Amino acid sequence: MCDYSLHAVANRPAEVADRLVSTRFPSTTTKGFASFDDPNVAVCLRPGTEIAFEENVRVDGWVFRRNVNDRLARFRQIDMGQYHNHHDALEFSNGRIVLVTDLRPGQKAVVLQLPVSQAIQKTRTAAPAATPRVARTTP
Repeated sequence: MCDYSLHAVANRPAEVADRLVSTRFPSTTTKGFASFDDPNVAVCLRPGTEIAFEENVRVDGWVFRRNVNDRLARFRQIDMGQYHNHHDALEFSNGRIVLVTDLRPGQKAVVLQLPVSQAIQKTRTAAPAATPRVARTTP
């Protein structure tokens, strides 16, 4: 999903092996992910999507940048009951949770795995169902 603040930005769903970069989108107050191939289109992650960054993730703070000291994360949404807050977040394997909009721009990542429900749906639509064979008997 893309946070509410990115609804005015062209977007598309993430695919396995997508190469992403954290970025600040023009005419918005937020950050998100874009593909290397089209930096003006937001790449929307679904909850449960796993991504791996090339380097340890850095987060912009009020005064100083912080290092998360991790590269592997799962996308999730937080504070869904608070409408005007950012919801898109990454939960890292070390337990830290970071809002996507707090990521330092320019960090590169790759989509490792989509959520199970989305992966199953893609498999079902990619391959047509086999037609069952009925054994015929002659009288």
